[in-house]
Amino acid sequence: MYIYEHMTPDPITISSDILLPEARQILNEYNFRHLPVIDEKNQIIGIITDRDLRSAYPSSVTCKSERMLIYSKVEKTKVADIMTISCSTLRPEATIDDALLIFDRDKVGCVPVVTDQGVVVGIFSMRDLTAAYRKLFGVDDKGSILLGITDDGRKNIMSKLVMFLEENSIPVTRLMRLKQGREGSIIYVRINTLKPNDVRKLLTKNGFTPYFP
Repeated sequence: MYIYEHMTPDPITISSDILLPEARQILNEYNFRHLPVIDEKNQIIGIITDRDLRSAYPSSVTCKSERMLIYSKVEKTKVADIMTISCSTLRPEATIDDALLIFDRDKVGCVPVVTDQGVVVGIFSMRDLTAAYRKLFGVDDKGSILLGITDDGRKNIMSKLVMFLEENSIPVTRLMRLKQGREGSIIYVRINTLKPNDVRKLLTKNGFTPYFP
């Protein structure tokens, strides 16, 4: 699954010379948490977040005189002074796996999507990533159930499992094998059924061992 299929296209962007109150107003008005910062060629030069802005503004526990002094400084501060310059980006043709690795490595909640020339064409958030994986793994499909089957080491067990389920009119939509440490491998199969317990009994009766942690 590719980023362009799940990103928010044509996101709102800002220039680096606007002042912090204006950037804050945009974030609040559109309920955003991130704003890509671009130059005159629409190329990415940074990103500013609601966290950046919160850090720039005074704390509510700051005394009034000091708070007013900070507000006065903030009103004259440009986005360029506090934005993150070396932000990660994604290409539209990147995969959601690429995005997952960036989110995990950089601990960010959003990544700008850019062309080879650095022009911003979209933005991809953690929420977009979650929605993409929900679709990829069929979580929202009607009657979708994920079952674990113990890999007993028999030859071609995965193909035999799929064949058995389909022969019994139980649609298989996803299949994967994962290592479970000392417990060996577990086969996870996603099926469409409204009677999961009946399927487990049928599998047990025919030599497959449903996995329970």
